[in-house]
Amino acid sequence: MSAGKRVKVVLAGCGGIAGAWMGAQSVKSRVDIVGLVDIREEATRAFEEKYGLKGVVRGTDLNSVLKAAKPEVVFDCSIPEAHCGVTLTALRHGCHVLGEKPMADSMANARKMLAAAKKAKRIYAVIQNRRYMPQIRALRKFLDSGAIGNVTTVHSDFMMGVHFGGFRDKMKHVLLLDMAIHTFDAARLICGSDAVSVYCHEWNPAGSWYDHDASAIAIFEMKKGIVYSYKGSWCAEGCHTSWECSWRITGDKGTVLWDGGEGFQAETVVSGEGFCRERKQLNVPRSCPVKLTGGHDGVIRNFLDCVRSCGVPETVCYDNIKSLAMVHSAISSAEKEKKVKVC
Repeated sequence: MSAGKRVKVVLAGCGGIAGAWMGAQSVKSRVDIVGLVDIREEATRAFEEKYGLKGVVRGTDLNSVLKAAKPEVVFDCSIPEAHCGVTLTALRHGCHVLGEKPMADSMANARKMLAAAKKAKRIYAVIQNRRYMPQIRALRKFLDSGAIGNVTTVHSDFMMGVHFGGFRDKMKHVLLLDMAIHTFDAARLICGSDAVSVYCHEWNPAGSWYDHDASAIAIFEMKKGIVYSYKGSWCAEGCHTSWECSWRITGDKGTVLWDGGEGFQAETVVSGEGFCRERKQLNVPRSCPVKLTGGHDGVIRNFLDCVRSCGVPETVCYDNIKSLAMVHSAISSAEKEKKVKVC
């Protein structure tokens, strides 16, 4: 594909999340939507009208739309249970695929998708838009500078009282399945390491409006000897954290706090003596490469660049499956009430 050529895309899933994709500058400037697929025919019609799309192939069957539209890429904005089927069909048609998180509804399906992408020799990547926040990239750059030494321990807190209504209120493992993938993927980026094992406890606090466990604590052993802990709840009223969590990252020379937004605080020791060593405040520079920012647009831009250059996206399937494994291993640990390997 030449550098100036727009990418022909079929969009599978015309629900609310697809709007975030359509608002991305990379989609507006580099993509031609040539097909729309949804299990509801009226959803494709409404989507076509809302975004002023002309001459698109619409339908409820992805296979038929792909045959007629002949795209280079499929954007998968379907529900998690449909990701495997959409991705396998798209890969059989020789398409590259960029899909919404989570990669799949099970590790078995995720492995099928990974194998299919390898066999088809096509790119399959996953939207992890939190990786493309300028703040988390500034934090990663700060840690790479060695300002607090080698990272040893990472903690994240996610506390929200969220009244969705609808299907989430009835989901099993609602917090871990529907939200923790963002935090666990961010933890891998912040730690610069992958998970080895996990012990997780889930519960549903008194007064919860969820049918099943909506709170969890998990302790992950990561490679490089790092320990990462996660505390989360979707039924914690008052004093909410940000959607990106509040973080404490401790190194062997200091600590940095991040509130998930614009707030950073960092200290490092300056003396080797005393009961509590003398410390000084550090500045966390906010500069980071623009190419690593942009949320949804950053992931899409990186993916399209790699389609053009035969490169490898940061959120490629064989890397992102490591974040998904953290989710499903945490669920397994909670169900078995014991520590399990992350796999």
